[in-house]
Amino acid sequence: MSRQIRISRSENMPLKEKLRRFSWLFFSLMIIILALSVITLYSAGTADCSGAVGTCGKFGAWRPYALAQMGRIAIGLSVFFIAAFSDIKLWLRSSYWLYAGALFLIMLVTFIGHSGMGAQRWLNLGFVSIQPSEFIKVGLVLVLARYFSWQNSFELEQFKNYLLPAAFVAFPFLLILLQPDLGTALSIAFISAGFFFIAGAKRQWFAIGAVLFAITAPVIWTVGLQGYQKQRITTFINPSRDLSGAGYQINQAKIAFGSGGIVGKGYLQGTQSQLSFLPEKHTDFIFTMFGEELGFIGGFVLIALYSIMVGIMLWWSKTTRNRFGQLVCFGFCLNFFIYYFINIAMVLGLMPTVGVPLPLMSFGGSSLLALMFGLGLVQNARIYRDVQLSAKGG
Repeated sequence: MSRQIRISRSENMPLKEKLRRFSWLFFSLMIIILALSVITLYSAGTADCSGAVGTCGKFGAWRPYALAQMGRIAIGLSVFFIAAFSDIKLWLRSSYWLYAGALFLIMLVTFIGHSGMGAQRWLNLGFVSIQPSEFIKVGLVLVLARYFSWQNSFELEQFKNYLLPAAFVAFPFLLILLQPDLGTALSIAFISAGFFFIAGAKRQWFAIGAVLFAITAPVIWTVGLQGYQKQRITTFINPSRDLSGAGYQINQAKIAFGSGGIVGKGYLQGTQSQLSFLPEKHTDFIFTMFGEELGFIGGFVLIALYSIMVGIMLWWSKTTRNRFGQLVCFGFCLNFFIYYFINIAMVLGLMPTVGVPLPLMSFGGSSLLALMFGLGLVQNARIYRDVQLSAKGG
């Protein structure tokens, strides 16, 4: 049955009204975390010997991380405001195209992707490299939000109406898993499962899925996982098995965070991170560096900032009057929560090591831009919370 989107005329909202509806609290929380990112990345930098006398090897430098991150934040803020203040119908009607574009980029990675860190995840555009798997999460949230916003309660109880969204999830999931990028693939699976649950999927379907996963787990372990991925899981089960090899990274992360104590060793005083005992201190393991310097209190404050942002997005998903906006808020809320939960649990040794950045904190371009685009869309849903978006059978 063909469908035609009908949008209230109130979407022609003046800029003054958009600014009034814009959540400056949510924006301020995001800016605080971004500022903490720059501060931490400055600490991660080390001055080289080409500078002034006495600066060689000095801890704390704008290059190579902090200055580059500031440039990425500037671009990300532009993307954020474009997403936040654009007409909501633009994102509603372009959701399938954005998803298709991101999926196409992931397919290109399979053929002409750039390899690094044991995986083929990047597209080298000459002047910059991008990781398309980060952008597919934005497209996936939009396309699932649009699809489920069309379904009524009767349709959401029928299994056949979940086949198309399941295909939307399966294609990028399998392609990303083959790169291999287990962390992003699992995050996509968790986000999609949450989406299906909130949309109204029956609980017994999740139980059946869990049973099928348990049955196929031995096959996945044997032929689906790479050697280093198996090693990460066995290291998680027995961290002391190979402290100088596979267990080195997570062991150093625990030492770094634990040595920070309650108040930390002080800014620029983290010995584990500054002396390069901690690998990937500027990307996936930035939380341990942050905790070593600022201690339990610093880590608690950062988690509190994340949790407040999640709470705000959950509240918006409840109070937004149109279904599309509700699902956009929920989808990006779930994405945001899963990423910071997995990352922090990973670096503290509560989960196996996977390549998942800490939102708004880790050094990176694609993940930061995709996340700020998503948070801009959440603000957009907030601004247009009273606009009635509906789908009418035609």
